[in-house]
Amino acid sequence: MGKLFLVPTPIGNLEDMTFRAVKVLKEVNTILAEDTRTSGKLLKHYEISTPMQSHHMHNEHKTVESIVERIKNGENMALISDAGTPAISDPGFLLTRACVQASIEVDCLPGATAFVPALVNSGFPNDKFIFEGFLPVKKGRQTRLNLLAQETRTMIFYESPHKLLKTLKHFMEYFGQDRLVSVSREITKLHEETRRGTMAEVLQHYTQKPPKGEIVIVVEGKSK
Repeated sequence: MGKLFLVPTPIGNLEDMTFRAVKVLKEVNTILAEDTRTSGKLLKHYEISTPMQSHHMHNEHKTVESIVERIKNGENMALISDAGTPAISDPGFLLTRACVQASIEVDCLPGATAFVPALVNSGFPNDKFIFEGFLPVKKGRQTRLNLLAQETRTMIFYESPHKLLKTLKHFMEYFGQDRLVSVSREITKLHEETRRGTMAEVLQHYTQKPPKGEIVIVVEGKSK
């Protein structure tokens, strides 16, 4: 029986790839990639010639069963996403669960994940925190924000640049304009930035200076 490796990839700076990750990607039979074009640039940089297969949110339900069978028949496979650790707001959970249920060994390598440096950089308590990922776009968003308004732990969210202002306005409505927030964008990249302040201050900043790049929002918990 083969094995499934979950391999984190850099979230920006290619030098954040680990030696072990490169070794695994060179040794497996197949690399399952969220976007083969994006991953192709990474593999070329590290001279990895392992065959790739597309595995993303739109086809994973259809391909999981056949992938599991191939691993059971002896293939070693690595799963990578476009950036960061697979299954963290990216494809990976369905395949991992299927492999576990089929008694296939799963090995997740440690590596890059965007929310960890954003959390540490925020200056908020990080002994206890919750990771929310992307909030619901429409259905369930209001319900979720009502619940989170009472959360006392530090909260972490992912957001796209064109939705940041809308999300900050919702946070200000539900959490209050004086609640502290830290917004990190382009982590590990050339124009990396972390903007800290109250909801009102950070919203004003990004209203005047529209954000670009991948974004992590860290919000302090409600005072006890």
